[in-house]
Amino acid sequence: MAHPAHPAYPVGLRLAGRCVVVIGGGQVAQRRLPALVAAGADVLLISPSATPSVDAMAETGEIRWERRRYREGDLDGAWYALIATRDRAANDAASAEAESRRVWCVRADDAEAATAWTPATGRVEGVTVAVLSGNDPRRSAAVRDAVVEGLRDGSLTAARPHTPGVALVGGGPGDPDLITVRGRRLLAEADVVIADRLGPRDLLDELPPHVEVIDAAKIPYGRYMAQEAINNALIEHAKAGKAVVRLKGGDPYVFGRGMEELQALAAAGIPCTVVPGISSSISVPGAVGIPVTHRGVAHEFTVVSGHVGPDDPRSLVDWASLAKLTGTLVILMGVDKIGLIAEALVRHGRSADTPVAIVQEGTTATQRRVDATLATVGETVRAEEIRPPAVIVIGDVVGVGTPGA
Repeated sequence: MAHPAHPAYPVGLRLAGRCVVVIGGGQVAQRRLPALVAAGADVLLISPSATPSVDAMAETGEIRWERRRYREGDLDGAWYALIATRDRAANDAASAEAESRRVWCVRADDAEAATAWTPATGRVEGVTVAVLSGNDPRRSAAVRDAVVEGLRDGSLTAARPHTPGVALVGGGPGDPDLITVRGRRLLAEADVVIADRLGPRDLLDELPPHVEVIDAAKIPYGRYMAQEAINNALIEHAKAGKAVVRLKGGDPYVFGRGMEELQALAAAGIPCTVVPGISSSISVPGAVGIPVTHRGVAHEFTVVSGHVGPDDPRSLVDWASLAKLTGTLVILMGVDKIGLIAEALVRHGRSADTPVAIVQEGTTATQRRVDATLATVGETVRAEEIRPPAVIVIGDVVGVGTPGA
Protein backbone atom coordinates (compact mmCIF):
# COMPACT_ATOMS: atom_id res chain seq x y z
CA MET A 1 0.00 0.00 0.00
CA ALA A 2 1.27 3.49 -0.91
CA HIS A 3 2.34 5.75 1.93
CA PRO A 4 -0.20 8.64 2.32
CA ALA A 5 2.60 11.19 2.16
CA HIS A 6 3.75 9.90 -1.22
CA PRO A 7 1.84 11.50 -4.09
CA ALA A 8 1.24 9.62 -7.32
CA TYR A 9 3.90 10.16 -9.95
CA PRO A 10 2.24 11.60 -13.07
CA VAL A 11 3.16 10.03 -16.39
CA GLY A 12 1.67 9.83 -19.86
CA LEU A 13 1.33 6.26 -21.13
CA ARG A 14 1.85 5.63 -24.84
CA LEU A 15 -0.42 2.66 -25.44
CA ALA A 16 -0.70 2.62 -29.23
CA GLY A 17 -0.51 -0.99 -30.40
CA ARG A 18 0.05 -2.29 -26.86
CA CYS A 19 -2.19 -4.76 -25.06
CA VAL A 20 -4.54 -3.35 -22.45
CA VAL A 21 -6.77 -5.76 -20.54
CA VAL A 22 -10.08 -4.53 -19.15
CA ILE A 23 -11.83 -6.87 -16.73
CA GLY A 24 -15.52 -6.07 -16.36
CA GLY A 25 -17.88 -4.63 -18.96
CA GLY A 26 -20.05 -2.34 -16.86
CA GLN A 27 -20.35 1.43 -16.47
CA VAL A 28 -16.70 1.95 -15.51
CA ALA A 29 -15.54 0.20 -18.65
CA GLN A 30 -18.05 2.18 -20.69
CA ARG A 31 -16.51 5.43 -19.44
CA ARG A 32 -12.86 4.38 -19.81
CA LEU A 33 -12.85 2.39 -23.03
CA PRO A 34 -13.27 5.31 -25.49
CA ALA A 35 -10.08 6.98 -24.23
CA LEU A 36 -8.14 3.71 -24.43
CA VAL A 37 -9.35 3.16 -27.98
CA ALA A 38 -8.49 6.76 -28.89
CA ALA A 39 -4.97 6.14 -27.53
CA GLY A 40 -4.60 3.31 -30.05
CA ALA A 41 -4.46 0.55 -27.44
CA ASP A 42 -5.11 -3.08 -28.38
CA VAL A 43 -7.95 -3.57 -25.89
CA LEU A 44 -9.04 -6.99 -24.67
CA LEU A 45 -12.24 -7.00 -22.63
CA ILE A 46 -12.86 -9.95 -20.35
CA SER A 47 -16.39 -10.08 -18.98
CA PRO A 48 -19.41 -12.41 -19.24
CA SER A 49 -21.63 -9.39 -20.03
CA ALA A 50 -21.36 -5.75 -21.05
CA THR A 51 -23.43 -2.61 -21.37
CA PRO A 52 -25.01 -1.96 -24.79
CA SER A 53 -22.42 0.75 -25.52
CA VAL A 54 -19.52 -1.58 -24.73
CA ASP A 55 -21.17 -4.34 -26.75
CA ALA A 56 -21.37 -1.95 -29.71
CA MET A 57 -17.63 -1.24 -29.46
CA ALA A 58 -16.96 -4.96 -29.73
CA GLU A 59 -19.37 -5.32 -32.64
CA THR A 60 -17.57 -2.59 -34.59
CA GLY A 61 -14.16 -4.11 -33.89
CA GLU A 62 -12.85 -1.31 -31.68
CA ILE A 63 -12.13 -3.82 -28.92
CA ARG A 64 -11.79 -7.59 -28.56
CA TRP A 65 -14.23 -9.25 -26.17
CA GLU A 66 -13.96 -12.65 -24.50
CA ARG A 67 -17.34 -13.37 -22.91
CA ARG A 68 -16.25 -15.05 -19.70
CA ARG A 69 -14.98 -14.35 -16.20
CA TYR A 70 -11.38 -13.53 -15.32
CA ARG A 71 -8.94 -16.40 -14.94
CA GLU A 72 -5.26 -16.61 -14.01
CA GLY A 73 -3.02 -15.76 -16.95
CA ASP A 74 -5.31 -13.18 -18.57
CA LEU A 75 -2.74 -10.45 -17.99
CA ASP A 76 0.01 -12.27 -19.86
CA GLY A 77 1.51 -9.75 -22.29
CA ALA A 78 -0.52 -6.82 -20.95
CA TRP A 79 1.01 -3.38 -20.46
CA TYR A 80 -1.89 -1.93 -18.51
CA ALA A 81 -4.93 -3.35 -16.76
CA LEU A 82 -8.26 -1.90 -15.68
CA ILE A 83 -10.15 -4.00 -13.14
CA ALA A 84 -13.79 -3.06 -12.82
CA THR A 85 -15.97 -5.99 -11.74
CA ARG A 86 -18.28 -6.39 -8.76
CA ASP A 87 -16.53 -9.60 -7.69
CA ARG A 88 -14.06 -8.65 -4.95
CA ALA A 89 -12.31 -12.04 -5.07
CA ALA A 90 -11.80 -11.80 -8.82
CA ASN A 91 -10.55 -8.24 -8.48
CA ASP A 92 -8.05 -9.27 -5.80
CA ALA A 93 -6.82 -12.18 -7.92
CA ALA A 94 -6.40 -10.03 -11.02
CA SER A 95 -4.68 -7.34 -8.99
CA ALA A 96 -2.27 -9.90 -7.55
CA GLU A 97 -1.47 -11.16 -11.05
CA ALA A 98 -0.82 -7.61 -12.21
CA GLU A 99 1.56 -7.08 -9.30
CA SER A 100 3.44 -10.30 -10.03
CA ARG A 101 3.76 -9.46 -13.73
CA ARG A 102 4.61 -5.78 -13.05
CA VAL A 103 1.61 -4.56 -15.01
CA TRP A 104 0.26 -1.14 -14.05
CA CYS A 105 -3.20 -1.79 -12.66
CA VAL A 106 -6.18 0.48 -11.98
CA ARG A 107 -8.89 -0.79 -9.65
CA ALA A 108 -12.32 0.77 -9.73
CA ASP A 109 -13.36 -0.80 -6.43
CA ASP A 110 -10.28 -0.07 -4.31
CA ALA A 111 -8.01 2.83 -5.26
CA GLU A 112 -5.61 2.11 -2.40
CA ALA A 113 -5.00 -1.43 -3.70
CA ALA A 114 -4.21 -0.17 -7.19
CA THR A 115 -0.74 0.56 -8.59
CA ALA A 116 -2.09 3.29 -10.89
CA TRP A 117 -4.83 5.88 -10.74
CA THR A 118 -6.82 7.26 -13.64
CA PRO A 119 -6.66 11.06 -13.63
CA ALA A 120 -9.60 13.30 -14.44
CA THR A 121 -8.82 14.06 -18.06
CA GLY A 122 -9.90 16.64 -20.61
CA ARG A 123 -8.63 17.62 -24.04
CA VAL A 124 -8.55 21.01 -25.71
CA GLU A 125 -7.02 21.65 -29.13
CA GLY A 126 -4.33 19.01 -28.81
CA VAL A 127 -3.63 19.70 -25.12
CA THR A 128 -4.40 16.96 -22.59
CA VAL A 129 -5.26 18.13 -19.08
CA ALA A 130 -4.91 15.39 -16.44
CA VAL A 131 -5.55 16.06 -12.75
CA LEU A 132 -4.81 13.87 -9.73
CA SER A 133 -5.75 14.97 -6.23
CA GLY A 134 -5.07 11.89 -4.16
CA ASN A 135 -8.14 9.79 -3.55
CA ASP A 136 -10.61 12.61 -4.22
CA PRO A 137 -12.05 12.14 -7.75
CA ARG A 138 -14.63 14.90 -7.36
CA ARG A 139 -11.96 17.49 -6.62
CA SER A 140 -9.88 16.20 -9.54
CA ALA A 141 -12.87 16.54 -11.87
CA ALA A 142 -13.64 20.05 -10.62
CA VAL A 143 -10.07 21.23 -11.19
CA ARG A 144 -10.00 19.53 -14.60
CA ASP A 145 -13.26 21.20 -15.63
CA ALA A 146 -12.04 24.63 -14.53
CA VAL A 147 -8.79 24.33 -16.48
CA VAL A 148 -10.45 22.92 -19.61
CA GLU A 149 -13.15 25.57 -19.60
CA GLY A 150 -10.58 28.31 -19.12
CA LEU A 151 -8.56 27.06 -22.08
CA ARG A 152 -11.67 26.74 -24.21
CA ASP A 153 -13.14 30.16 -23.58
CA GLY A 154 -9.80 31.99 -23.42
CA SER A 155 -10.08 33.10 -19.80
CA LEU A 156 -7.02 30.96 -19.03
CA THR A 157 -4.32 32.11 -21.40
CA ALA A 158 -1.89 29.62 -22.86
CA ALA A 159 0.81 30.20 -25.42
CA ARG A 160 -0.36 29.11 -28.86
CA PRO A 161 0.79 30.01 -32.37
CA HIS A 162 -0.71 33.22 -33.72
CA THR A 163 -2.60 32.17 -36.84
CA PRO A 164 -3.59 34.96 -39.23
CA GLY A 165 -6.77 34.32 -41.15
CA VAL A 166 -10.51 34.55 -40.77
CA ALA A 167 -13.00 32.51 -38.78
CA LEU A 168 -16.68 32.76 -39.71
CA VAL A 169 -18.29 32.13 -36.35
CA GLY A 170 -21.95 31.44 -35.80
CA GLY A 171 -22.80 33.17 -32.54
CA GLY A 172 -26.18 31.53 -31.99
CA PRO A 173 -29.56 33.18 -31.43
CA GLY A 174 -28.50 35.91 -28.99
CA ASP A 175 -27.91 34.41 -25.56
CA PRO A 176 -24.10 34.59 -25.12
CA ASP A 177 -24.11 31.17 -23.43
CA LEU A 178 -25.35 29.56 -26.64
CA ILE A 179 -22.24 30.16 -28.73
CA THR A 180 -20.21 27.01 -29.33
CA VAL A 181 -17.11 26.30 -27.26
CA ARG A 182 -14.92 26.61 -30.35
CA GLY A 183 -16.51 29.91 -31.33
CA ARG A 184 -15.91 31.37 -27.90
CA ARG A 185 -12.28 30.28 -27.93
CA LEU A 186 -11.66 31.83 -31.34
CA LEU A 187 -13.19 35.06 -30.10
CA ALA A 188 -10.76 35.07 -27.19
CA GLU A 189 -7.84 34.66 -29.61
CA ALA A 190 -8.96 37.30 -32.11
CA ASP A 191 -7.18 40.53 -32.98
CA VAL A 192 -10.18 41.89 -34.89
CA VAL A 193 -13.89 41.07 -34.56
CA ILE A 194 -16.33 42.18 -37.25
CA ALA A 195 -19.74 41.73 -35.66
CA ASP A 196 -23.28 41.65 -37.00
CA ARG A 197 -26.07 43.49 -35.24
CA LEU A 198 -27.77 40.16 -34.51
CA GLY A 199 -24.69 38.50 -33.03
CA PRO A 200 -24.42 37.85 -29.27
CA ARG A 201 -23.43 41.40 -28.28
CA ASP A 202 -22.71 40.59 -24.64
CA LEU A 203 -19.68 38.57 -25.71
CA LEU A 204 -18.00 41.68 -27.05
CA ASP A 205 -17.71 43.09 -23.53
CA GLU A 206 -15.53 40.14 -22.56
CA LEU A 207 -12.88 40.80 -25.21
CA PRO A 208 -9.45 42.12 -24.15
CA PRO A 209 -8.90 45.87 -24.67
CA HIS A 210 -6.49 45.36 -27.56
CA VAL A 211 -9.10 43.63 -29.73
CA GLU A 212 -10.52 45.88 -32.44
CA VAL A 213 -14.30 45.49 -32.65
CA ILE A 214 -15.94 46.63 -35.87
CA ASP A 215 -19.70 46.96 -36.21
CA ALA A 216 -20.48 45.52 -39.65
CA ALA A 217 -23.46 47.84 -39.94
CA LYS A 218 -21.16 50.88 -39.64
CA ILE A 219 -18.48 49.92 -42.16
CA PRO A 220 -18.29 52.82 -44.63
CA TYR A 221 -19.68 51.42 -47.86
CA GLY A 222 -18.81 54.19 -50.32
CA ARG A 223 -19.38 52.89 -53.82
CA TYR A 224 -19.58 49.30 -52.61
CA MET A 225 -22.60 47.25 -51.65
CA ALA A 226 -22.65 46.41 -47.94
CA GLN A 227 -21.51 42.81 -48.44
CA GLU A 228 -18.63 43.84 -50.67
CA ALA A 229 -17.43 46.27 -48.02
CA ILE A 230 -17.56 43.59 -45.34
CA ASN A 231 -15.66 41.18 -47.58
CA ASN A 232 -13.00 43.83 -48.22
CA ALA A 233 -12.65 44.54 -44.50
CA LEU A 234 -12.14 40.84 -43.76
CA ILE A 235 -9.48 40.56 -46.48
CA GLU A 236 -7.70 43.77 -45.47
CA HIS A 237 -7.30 42.81 -41.81
CA ALA A 238 -6.33 39.21 -42.59
CA LYS A 239 -3.66 40.38 -45.05
CA ALA A 240 -2.29 42.62 -42.31
CA GLY A 241 -1.51 39.44 -40.35
CA LYS A 242 -4.45 39.67 -37.97
CA ALA A 243 -6.59 36.86 -36.58
CA VAL A 244 -10.07 37.97 -37.64
CA VAL A 245 -13.42 36.68 -36.38
CA ARG A 246 -16.55 37.43 -38.37
CA LEU A 247 -19.17 37.09 -35.65
CA LYS A 248 -22.62 36.34 -37.02
CA GLY A 249 -25.99 35.65 -35.47
CA GLY A 250 -27.28 32.09 -35.71
CA ASP A 251 -25.35 29.95 -38.18
CA PRO A 252 -23.13 31.43 -40.91
CA TYR A 253 -24.81 29.36 -43.61
CA VAL A 254 -28.45 29.87 -42.61
CA PHE A 255 -29.34 33.15 -44.35
CA GLY A 256 -26.02 34.49 -43.09
CA ARG A 257 -24.17 35.02 -46.39
CA GLY A 258 -21.36 32.93 -44.98
CA MET A 259 -20.61 31.27 -48.29
CA GLU A 260 -20.31 34.64 -50.04
CA GLU A 261 -17.68 35.69 -47.53
CA LEU A 262 -15.89 32.35 -47.75
CA GLN A 263 -15.75 32.62 -51.54
CA ALA A 264 -14.36 36.16 -51.38
CA LEU A 265 -11.69 35.07 -48.91
CA ALA A 266 -10.76 32.03 -50.99
CA ALA A 267 -10.39 34.22 -54.09
CA ALA A 268 -8.00 36.44 -52.11
CA GLY A 269 -6.01 33.45 -50.84
CA ILE A 270 -7.07 33.98 -47.23
CA PRO A 271 -7.41 30.85 -45.05
CA CYS A 272 -10.83 30.59 -43.45
CA THR A 273 -12.40 28.46 -40.74
CA VAL A 274 -16.17 28.04 -40.51
CA VAL A 275 -17.65 27.45 -37.06
CA PRO A 276 -21.31 26.39 -37.14
CA GLY A 277 -23.73 28.12 -34.80
CA ILE A 278 -27.05 27.26 -33.23
CA SER A 279 -29.69 28.45 -35.68
CA SER A 280 -32.49 30.64 -34.37
CA SER A 281 -34.89 28.60 -36.52
CA ILE A 282 -34.70 25.80 -33.95
CA SER A 283 -33.41 27.39 -30.76
CA VAL A 284 -35.78 30.34 -30.54
CA PRO A 285 -38.96 28.23 -30.82
CA GLY A 286 -37.44 25.87 -28.27
CA ALA A 287 -36.76 28.76 -25.90
CA VAL A 288 -40.50 29.46 -25.66
CA GLY A 289 -41.55 25.83 -25.42
CA ILE A 290 -42.26 25.09 -29.08
CA PRO A 291 -40.74 21.93 -30.61
CA VAL A 292 -40.38 22.29 -34.37
CA THR A 293 -41.16 18.57 -34.67
CA HIS A 294 -43.29 16.40 -32.41
CA ARG A 295 -44.41 12.81 -32.71
CA GLY A 296 -47.88 12.59 -34.18
CA VAL A 297 -47.98 16.32 -34.95
CA ALA A 298 -45.17 17.28 -37.32
CA HIS A 299 -42.71 15.02 -39.10
CA GLU A 300 -40.88 17.82 -40.88
CA PHE A 301 -40.07 21.49 -40.58
CA THR A 302 -39.18 23.97 -43.30
CA VAL A 303 -37.14 27.12 -42.77
CA VAL A 304 -37.91 29.99 -45.12
CA SER A 305 -36.60 33.52 -45.57
CA GLY A 306 -39.40 36.06 -45.52
CA HIS A 307 -37.36 39.11 -46.45
CA VAL A 308 -39.21 39.38 -49.77
CA GLY A 309 -42.95 38.86 -50.16
CA PRO A 310 -44.64 35.98 -52.01
CA ASP A 311 -45.52 38.19 -54.99
CA ASP A 312 -42.05 39.71 -55.30
CA PRO A 313 -40.34 38.54 -58.51
CA ARG A 314 -37.11 38.10 -56.53
CA SER A 315 -38.68 35.42 -54.33
CA LEU A 316 -37.30 31.89 -54.78
CA VAL A 317 -39.89 30.30 -52.48
CA ASP A 318 -42.66 28.04 -53.80
CA TRP A 319 -45.39 29.24 -51.45
CA ALA A 320 -48.06 27.12 -53.14
CA SER A 321 -46.11 23.95 -52.34
CA LEU A 322 -45.37 25.09 -48.80
CA ALA A 323 -49.07 25.63 -48.18
CA LYS A 324 -49.73 21.97 -48.94
CA LEU A 325 -47.28 20.71 -46.31
CA THR A 326 -48.65 19.55 -42.97
CA GLY A 327 -45.50 20.12 -40.94
CA THR A 328 -43.98 23.17 -39.31
CA LEU A 329 -43.04 26.30 -41.20
CA VAL A 330 -40.42 28.59 -39.65
CA ILE A 331 -40.11 32.08 -41.13
CA LEU A 332 -36.97 34.12 -40.53
CA MET A 333 -36.70 37.81 -41.41
CA GLY A 334 -40.42 37.89 -42.11
CA VAL A 335 -41.93 40.40 -39.69
CA ASP A 336 -42.63 43.06 -42.32
CA LYS A 337 -44.06 40.57 -44.81
CA ILE A 338 -45.91 38.14 -42.53
CA GLY A 339 -49.34 39.50 -43.48
CA LEU A 340 -48.68 38.87 -47.16
CA ILE A 341 -47.12 35.48 -46.39
CA ALA A 342 -50.15 34.40 -44.35
CA GLU A 343 -52.51 35.47 -47.10
CA ALA A 344 -50.54 33.49 -49.68
CA LEU A 345 -50.52 30.36 -47.54
CA VAL A 346 -54.29 30.56 -46.97
CA ARG A 347 -54.90 31.30 -50.64
CA HIS A 348 -53.00 28.15 -51.58
CA GLY A 349 -54.84 25.92 -49.15
CA ARG A 350 -53.42 26.20 -45.62
CA SER A 351 -56.17 26.60 -43.04
CA ALA A 352 -56.73 30.14 -41.78
CA ASP A 353 -57.01 28.67 -38.26
CA THR A 354 -53.43 27.35 -38.35
CA PRO A 355 -51.67 28.44 -35.13
CA VAL A 356 -48.85 30.97 -35.39
CA ALA A 357 -46.33 32.11 -32.78
CA ILE A 358 -44.10 35.15 -33.17
CA VAL A 359 -41.04 35.19 -30.91
CA GLN A 360 -39.25 38.52 -30.71
CA GLU A 361 -35.59 38.69 -29.57
CA GLY A 362 -35.62 35.02 -28.62
CA THR A 363 -33.22 33.70 -25.92
CA THR A 364 -32.41 37.24 -24.74
CA ALA A 365 -33.61 39.13 -21.66
CA THR A 366 -36.22 40.96 -23.79
CA GLN A 367 -37.69 37.81 -25.34
CA ARG A 368 -41.45 37.78 -25.83
CA ARG A 369 -43.92 35.46 -27.52
CA VAL A 370 -47.16 36.49 -29.19
CA ASP A 371 -49.64 33.92 -30.54
CA ALA A 372 -52.06 34.29 -33.44
CA THR A 373 -53.44 32.37 -36.41
CA LEU A 374 -52.80 32.74 -40.12
CA ALA A 375 -56.01 34.74 -40.30
CA THR A 376 -54.94 37.21 -37.60
CA VAL A 377 -51.15 37.29 -37.62
CA GLY A 378 -50.78 40.34 -39.87
CA GLU A 379 -52.94 42.50 -37.65
CA THR A 380 -51.46 40.98 -34.48
CA VAL A 381 -47.92 41.93 -35.51
CA ARG A 382 -49.04 45.51 -36.11
CA ALA A 383 -51.10 45.76 -32.94
CA GLU A 384 -48.37 44.28 -30.74
CA GLU A 385 -45.70 46.38 -32.48
CA ILE A 386 -43.50 43.37 -33.12
CA ARG A 387 -40.06 44.40 -34.39
CA PRO A 388 -37.19 42.37 -35.83
CA PRO A 389 -35.46 40.19 -34.98
CA ALA A 390 -38.30 37.75 -34.63
CA VAL A 391 -38.86 34.12 -35.53
CA ILE A 392 -42.30 33.11 -36.76
CA VAL A 393 -43.52 29.54 -36.27
CA ILE A 394 -46.53 28.28 -38.21
CA GLY A 395 -48.16 24.93 -37.49
CA ASP A 396 -49.83 22.73 -34.92
CA VAL A 397 -46.62 22.45 -32.88
CA VAL A 398 -47.36 25.96 -31.62
CA GLY A 399 -49.96 24.45 -29.30
CA VAL A 400 -47.90 21.47 -28.15
CA GLY A 401 -45.39 22.94 -25.73
CA THR A 402 -45.62 24.98 -22.58
CA PRO A 403 -45.29 28.75 -23.23
CA GLY A 404 -42.10 30.09 -21.76
CA ALA A 405 -40.66 26.62 -21.15
